Amino acid sequence: MSAGREAAKKIGPRDWSGHPPYLYLPYRSTEFRAPSKPLVPLARAISELTAPVFGESSVGALDNDLTRNAVKNGAALGERITVSGRILEESGRPVRGALVEIWQANAAGRYVHVNDRHDAPLDPNFHGAGRCLTGANGEYRFTTIRPGAYPWKNHANAWRPAHIHFSLFGNAFAARLVTQMYFPGDPLHDLDPVLHCVRSAAARQRLVARFSMEKTQPERALGFEFDIVLRGPQATPLES
Repeated sequence: MSAGREAAKKIGPRDWSGHPPYLYLPYRSTEFRAPSKPLVPLARAISELTAPVFGESSVGALDNDLTRNAVKNGAALGERITVSGRILEESGRPVRGALVEIWQANAAGRYVHVNDRHDAPLDPNFHGAGRCLTGANGEYRFTTIRPGAYPWKNHANAWRPAHIHFSLFGNAFAARLVTQMYFPGDPLHDLDPVLHCVRSAAARQRLVARFSMEKTQPERALGFEFDIVLRGPQATPLES
């Protein structure tokens, strides 16, 4: 048996114990949307497991550059950064050809979304979303703007730390995983109920990106690294 097949054989069912629960009372909205009864597993249809298939032609050349993919009248405002890393299975095997999507607030802490009523300014040259396909070694890379913190009314004087949302697709829309990436050294981490839905301090740390001088582009953009591990004891916490 090849090493790849042997590694795949050892990968068991996903263990959700290290991931955020559906109900976490300090995160107030989970009280209203968490299931009130035990979940009923349903067998997946063939169409859920096999379609649609994402091809390289569906991802544009600028889709992974959020500083340029919405430019109308000038450059996006804010601190330019790059975020790169690898998508890995439990065994360390790279996940190739996965569609990675990100979305985020702008530098002032506001999303381009009708439900975002924060009075921070919008940036006409930044719509806060991008995507790319992972390469042969599971690698991905985005150029973007460091997002700002924003108020969210979960409790008195509640502010969310700067973060970027990640969505990973397999070979079908039903095969989707979602998580968030945070920035090192943010004082709001200790006050954020969303981050503390993850009860393990070690697991929370796996949601914090690493600053990388090697990935920093001279006179252009600071570099951050964020690997996502899908399973196992070192798995990145995912939103179930």
